[in-house]
Amino acid sequence: MAENPVSLPPEAPVTAALLAYALFGVGALAGLVSSGFPVIAPLMGVIGIAGVIVAYVKRDDARGTWVASHFRWLIRTFWYSLLWGAVGGIVFVLFFVVFLLGPLLAVVIWGAASIWVLYRVIRGYLLFNDSRPVPGM
Repeated sequence: MAENPVSLPPEAPVTAALLAYALFGVGALAGLVSSGFPVIAPLMGVIGIAGVIVAYVKRDDARGTWVASHFRWLIRTFWYSLLWGAVGGIVFVLFFVVFLLGPLLAVVIWGAASIWVLYRVIRGYLLFNDSRPVPGM
């Protein structure tokens, strides 16, 4: 008689999450160092896009594990980064024409967004390193 196999809980894609955190961290540092000029948003460079692709591809594999909250955290970080990058771009264009303050305000917005992304990457990674889910995700 064949025994029923015991179903094991899904294995969390820990390596993919670690790769996504590394890509996001490098993308955020690049945005901070550049003050937002070469990239529209802190994570919109090729590195940040690669990080969000990893997070989207592996999030289904992480469903039901503590790693799933980290993928949601990183995906939301990316999209909010894009939002603030776009706001900075709009401020750059509108205020440049009207007040010539656009470049300064845009750099402040992009710099703040880069610091915020670094905070989220560091906070998430510290929780990830302790094998804990992100609270509230």
